[in-house]
Amino acid sequence: MAKTARGQAAKPAKMVYYFGKTKTEGKGLGKPLLGGKGVNLAEMTSIGLPVPPGFTITTEVCDQYYKAGKKLPAGLMDEVHQTIAILEKELGKKFGDDENPLLFSVRSGAAVSMPGMMNTILNLGLNDAATEGLANATKNPRFAYDAYRRLINMFGDVVMEMDHHQFETAFDKIKQKYKVTEDTDVPAEGLKDLCDAYKAVFKKHTGQEFPQDPYRQLELAIEAVFGSWNTNRAVRYRQIENIRGLLGTAVNVQSMVYGNMGDDSGTGVAFTRNPNTGENKFFGEFLINAQGEDVVAGIRTPLPVAEMPKWNKEIHKELLEVKETLETHYKEMQDIEFTIERGKLFMLQTRTGKRTGVAAVKIAVDMVKEGLIDEKTAVLRVPANDLTQLLLPSFKTTARNAADVLARGLPASPGAAVGKLAFTAEEVKERAAAGEKVILVRRETSPEDVEGMHAAAGILTSTGGMTSHAAVVARGWGKCCVAGAGEISINEKAKKITVGGKSFGVKDTISLDGTTGEVMVGEVETQEPTLAGDFRKLMEWADQYRRLRVRTNADTPADSKRARDFGAEGIGLCRTEHMFFESDRIMHIRSMILANNEDDRRKALKKLLPFQRKDFEGIFKAMQGLPVTIRLLDPPLHEFLPHDAKAQKEMAEELGIKPAEVKARAEQLHEQNPMLGHRGCRLSVTYPEILEMQVRAIVEAAINCAKKGTAAEPEIMIPLVGTAAELELLRKQVEATIEQTKKDKKHEGDLPILIGTMIEIPRAALTADQIAEHADFFSFGTNDLTQLTFGYSRDDVGTFLPDYLAQDILHVDPFQSLDATGVGQLVEMGVSKGRTEKQKLKCGICGEHGGDPASIHFCDGAGLDYVSCSPFRVPIARLAAAQVALGKKVSDM
Repeated sequence: MAKTARGQAAKPAKMVYYFGKTKTEGKGLGKPLLGGKGVNLAEMTSIGLPVPPGFTITTEVCDQYYKAGKKLPAGLMDEVHQTIAILEKELGKKFGDDENPLLFSVRSGAAVSMPGMMNTILNLGLNDAATEGLANATKNPRFAYDAYRRLINMFGDVVMEMDHHQFETAFDKIKQKYKVTEDTDVPAEGLKDLCDAYKAVFKKHTGQEFPQDPYRQLELAIEAVFGSWNTNRAVRYRQIENIRGLLGTAVNVQSMVYGNMGDDSGTGVAFTRNPNTGENKFFGEFLINAQGEDVVAGIRTPLPVAEMPKWNKEIHKELLEVKETLETHYKEMQDIEFTIERGKLFMLQTRTGKRTGVAAVKIAVDMVKEGLIDEKTAVLRVPANDLTQLLLPSFKTTARNAADVLARGLPASPGAAVGKLAFTAEEVKERAAAGEKVILVRRETSPEDVEGMHAAAGILTSTGGMTSHAAVVARGWGKCCVAGAGEISINEKAKKITVGGKSFGVKDTISLDGTTGEVMVGEVETQEPTLAGDFRKLMEWADQYRRLRVRTNADTPADSKRARDFGAEGIGLCRTEHMFFESDRIMHIRSMILANNEDDRRKALKKLLPFQRKDFEGIFKAMQGLPVTIRLLDPPLHEFLPHDAKAQKEMAEELGIKPAEVKARAEQLHEQNPMLGHRGCRLSVTYPEILEMQVRAIVEAAINCAKKGTAAEPEIMIPLVGTAAELELLRKQVEATIEQTKKDKKHEGDLPILIGTMIEIPRAALTADQIAEHADFFSFGTNDLTQLTFGYSRDDVGTFLPDYLAQDILHVDPFQSLDATGVGQLVEMGVSKGRTEKQKLKCGICGEHGGDPASIHFCDGAGLDYVSCSPFRVPIARLAAAQVALGKKVSDM
């Protein structure tokens, strides 16, 4: 972009869009240009809601601001001047006037909601003269100076990056002088003194006077909002939420209305439905004689809107009418901000409300029942990953009833959280990174706490309400949160909390119930969820529309049953090695490994066979005739041996051999790079007796189940194949073992068993047509395929991956979400080449990516038949698969 002589970016297209009674320009232009807030302000104005007029500066201007080295585009302020003239005419007020001044709020507004992450300034346009004018015009000096002190504070904080506590110290001195404790009790003369004190603080810490020119205030405020787009907290929030591809934030400049003009005024935040439960009931909070930031910042604990009729019945009735208007228009639950100025309601914002997974499901199902949306829209509306919250454990009722309840706060975000106390975001990050579960404890959270909030097991605040920063952010992440637990005194410096005469510190454990608001001593026992009702209905709708089948990765009968209860349609990966680590069988596998000849190995394996057979029987019974893909032994043998001297000695004593023999065998099996070593199908080539034992156990289990009337559908998977010759050799051994076992068991009936392989080596994908000659199915093991394609060790990637993500070298962790560009090519090639050889070759994915919605989007496009994931991600995969089939874009998943 070319620059002007003033160093500003060249003027882009129209930069400012007006909304008001005079005209509404932004309707239909979309969030990418005007941001979510700007679009919705235009929408609300156009449908007749009482919205204070104003204008939106586009996201394109933010983009040009950064491209020009943080310089506003040429002509922007000229366009702003022209637009303000329209506002002045519509409202009969003048910006900066010393008799009846027009004041503004200046707020951010990106295309995707980022609650609390960017900057806001209220009461902009006040100066010494205008404050006197406002006092005279409103006949309310206290209100005028309250507005002025707020502006100086916010301007210093947001624009000049001053420490907020510098203003708090000055305020404390004023309250001491006038012998009051609450902000609202400071008289008008006290607030006038406070404004002088604030201006002195401003000058001391900035070296300049507080600006008296309102247009200069506005220009600096616009720059500050654009600047907040790239603050650490905003950048980190976008990384956590994987928000990408946006130009920047819009700036919304809106004429001020005042909730702090007395006891007939107020402000609030509300949701058209309960964002915790989804109940179709107006839900929110308000403060009398306050401005909006007082509610969301959590500095004062507000009142629930259910109590508003006691204060003003008409306003409450009008808000309920607004709720119906908004839901009818948007056909979605809305999060609104409102102000009441001297008994008149104004709407300041609406946006799609963040909600818990439980609420998302209920709202979607209820809106179908109410005729607002159809079933397909309901399926598309619930973020698949949000279902995780429905699958999380809750506290057992008996355990919770028996627990020692320390305090009760507000149930800001449901769930059960257990952890030790931590008092700063930085402390949470460090301790969580070390594997510790911690609860972030704060008087109130701020946007600077975002990383600690994300890392914490749960969040506890002593002030703030259901719409405070802590509550809104926690709810959006499905993070358990109890807010406004006022009985708790928090001493951050001493790192302890005190309640009821008892003190607790960083070594103490507490439990939070985000559903009831209870804070309990110690670790309270949890229980698994029960899934029915709305959840089941949504899953039924999802199953109608999806193409992909969904299986599970399960190694035990218990996991198999749980996955089936969650809707799994089979097992895509049963890892047999997990069965060997049980205490009653680990010695048998170790005896096999230590054996010096085949006969001794077969003796040890013979002892293992009953255990394997019993496990398979339990899994087949749990799956009731659904396919079960069983992977033959995959990890290198050294993983089954102890490597420290003490454990080797104990093993030797149990086996009746010398410790030196154990040590020597462990050293012999040690590999420089086990991932690329003697594992998978290579073990079966070297030790075919292991393959024979496992296949025999599978076949015997299937035969036994058949005799008991339980259908079994085993599929035998040979892992880590890289050449067609490997699979050809081992398939013959598997087939021979199946036939011999059927003969030994005198089984004459049909026993269909598919034999396939796991595609997890790049060469296997490249030669998939040759490998398919000997395979009935392909299962893509994308964990190893990712490791081998990138050359990253999954165990060591943590040393550099955070830097790669921070610097946008990688957009996401490739072990969490499939790299469609690189690894995906190998998967697509494997499917295509395999089906060239065998048109009906069954293909699935069994890596961890099988439960990731974005990866599922890729799998559907690649033509896979099924995905397989952990039991708790089965519902997520079912919903994501339906959303893909209904056309949801990968960027929205």
